[in-house]
Amino acid sequence: MKTFNFFAFDIGATSGRSILATLTDGKLEMEEMTRFPNKIQRIHNKYYWNIFSLFEALKEGLKVVASKGVKLDAIGIDTWGVDFVYLGEDGSILGLPRSYRDPYTNGIPEEYFRIIPRKEVYELTGIQIMNFNSIFQLFAAKKENSSALNAAKDVLFMPDALSYLLTGKKVCEYTIASTSQLLNPRTKNFEPKLFEAMDINPSIMQPIVMPGEVIGYTTDNINKDCGLNGVPVVAVAGHDTGSAVAAVPAENENFAYLSSGTWSLMGIEVKDPIINEDSFQMNFTNEGGVGGTTRFLKNITGMWLLEQCRKEWETTGTNYSYPQIVELSGSVEGFQSLIDPDDPSFANPESMTKAIVDFCVKTKQKAPVTHADFIRCIFDSLAMKYKAVLDCLQKVAPFTIEKLHVIGGGSQNALLNQMTANSIGIPVVAGPAEATAIGNVMMQAKGVGAVSSLSDMRKVIRNSTTPTVFEPKDSEVWNKHYQTFIQISK
Repeated sequence: MKTFNFFAFDIGATSGRSILATLTDGKLEMEEMTRFPNKIQRIHNKYYWNIFSLFEALKEGLKVVASKGVKLDAIGIDTWGVDFVYLGEDGSILGLPRSYRDPYTNGIPEEYFRIIPRKEVYELTGIQIMNFNSIFQLFAAKKENSSALNAAKDVLFMPDALSYLLTGKKVCEYTIASTSQLLNPRTKNFEPKLFEAMDINPSIMQPIVMPGEVIGYTTDNINKDCGLNGVPVVAVAGHDTGSAVAAVPAENENFAYLSSGTWSLMGIEVKDPIINEDSFQMNFTNEGGVGGTTRFLKNITGMWLLEQCRKEWETTGTNYSYPQIVELSGSVEGFQSLIDPDDPSFANPESMTKAIVDFCVKTKQKAPVTHADFIRCIFDSLAMKYKAVLDCLQKVAPFTIEKLHVIGGGSQNALLNQMTANSIGIPVVAGPAEATAIGNVMMQAKGVGAVSSLSDMRKVIRNSTTPTVFEPKDSEVWNKHYQTFIQISK
């Protein structure tokens, strides 16, 4: 049977990596080629991503593969959502793209809703209202009289911008476009009314392509620089969560998923968007999935809380490995303090530990003192938040949710997975940890004809991975403390 070689370029909001994957006889093997940081650049109090260093990291990964004498069958790129690049009339990149953590969108949604009401925006898009969504970034740029926006002929979301640098082809991949709150999930096209409200021509956006379509081939310059021979670049699920959910090793549809990383994204996979009064009030989102599916989900602040605490502790010379973090969390009594991970005070504070202490003081709880206290507070609170969101999902799901699939880096956190199972009261199936890269690779496989459907993809994934199952324990104790969590979340 033919062996296929795929190159997955997977970038999150803090780091990225390139992976070489081999698909032979229905089984997938993966090897990390390179890993690199992805840091927000703060310049004159504005926050940017360095698209040029990301492009260099992409080329470096391709060079490593070429040096091994591997002939690639396809390339796929996924990134975080909502952020984008402006292109000029001549196709040049007009400066560094702004980061979704830039505070220039603070208060912008409320201003936009004076033009088109909040509920109408939701009904048109089905997207969770978050101030950093692309719609509000564009409106903020318009209000700033942004020179980049004023000069822009085109807008490309981050994975599409990197594909453009490889191929010269400008497209908007469906799953990444769906994060923008500019796309109508019923028509699967950009909604002109939303652009007109900002006095922005919708022609600034590119044609929508679906996951699995070939965008184009690496250019002669890229082939020469990286040692390639005209490799097809496939539009995978460009949004990293879309790729991760594609890698859920589910056997049927009766599951919820939790993509656990810097952000936690919990949802279900459905055929049609769920846009109604309940979904509006609960602020759930309908994002594009693969194989004609919709990802009905909610964004939850995830390991960002812990990552920011770790950064603070590193400045004082304390560095914890992940096993040490898990050990610390298990070394102290649980439920001493709880926070709502989605409270606005945790979005991008100068000090995350101070923000956590302030929240606990405000809600009349014992404040964490030791590093172990902070870690346990974060883990307990995340497990409680997952129950709150899962309960909301079950209210609107067209099926009974029988298990929760945890994918991504968080699937390796056995303690948090057990806590989550205890909290939600149904089994947690953890893995694969490399879900985003696996989903990226399997969409490349579909793009070149190595597999034909989402069910085929998931069969390969089940053959290639071994998830761990966590059964719920101590449900009465968790239910008791959940009532406290509900109160402090109000």
